[in-house]
This record gives sequence, C-alpha cells and structure tokens, in this order.
Amino acid sequence: MPIPDFIRRLREHIGHAPLWLSGVSAVVRDDAGRILLTRRVDTGQWAVVSGVLEPGEEPARAIIREISEETGIRADVIRLTSIDVTPLITYPNGDQTQYLDVCFLARHVSGEPHPSDDENTDVAWFAVDEIPDDLSDTSRLRIDKALLGEEAAWFRR
Repeated sequence: MPIPDFIRRLREHIGHAPLWLSGVSAVVRDDAGRILLTRRVDTGQWAVVSGVLEPGEEPARAIIREISEETGIRADVIRLTSIDVTPLITYPNGDQTQYLDVCFLARHVSGEPHPSDDENTDVAWFAVDEIPDDLSDTSRLRIDKALLGEEAAWFRR
C-alpha cells in the first residue's frame, strides 16, 4: 500500500509511534441501491473506500479522488453521513495510526469498478442484504450510519 510522501517524511522523525491522521471514506451506491466495497490488501477484509487527506485537501474532493484511484469509477458526493475516530491501528510494518474519519454518501456516475491500485485485491457491488460477513467493523458502522437517511451527520456524543 503506498504511503503518501508527507507521512513517509513524518515517519522518518517519529518511527512507528502513533500518528493522528485525517481520513475520508464513502458509502458508494449505484442506481440499484447496491454498495461498492473493496477487499483490502493489508487486512484481507471487505471495506468501504477510504483514504488519507493530503495536506490542505478538501474532504469531499479527497474522497472523490480516492474512489477513482481505488475503484476506477467516477462518483459524486451526496452528503456527509458520519464522523468518527478509529481505534489505534497497527500496520504489518509496525506503523501505528489513528484516524479522524469523515464519511460521505456518494453515488456512482460512470465506469465499471475494478481494483485500480495496489491497495485492494477486489472491488464489487453488494446488495444491502448481501454485505459480506468479513466486512471491517469501521465500514459496518459507516454503512449503518449512511443508510439511516438522516440529514444530519452522525457522531458519538
């Protein structure tokens, strides 16, 4: 999985110590109401599309970029659905990271999904009642909150 240059430079100074980062994710739906999931290389689990914000990048633009980079499709952001903090994650190389995640609901505009980077081994559409059991916990939360249909974004109180 490629590590952004700004994170690589930080890691030169802090090693594997916990790093707090801003992330974005999206529950992408098609016209049939299916949800787009990716199978991650690092965990082997299915997950919603997600990524790290580059310094100064707007969250909605960042998730559109991530969707394109990871799945090869074009999507539009509909609305903000949730904001949460992930548990501390330790990657296989020993790096520790925790994310503030900003999740959006997005809709498929065009393109056939396929793994278009080295972060995922598979990309597929799933009906809401056919979501795989090996879905990451953070993705399950994000899907649940996106499907509530609330106008206001969910956050922990």
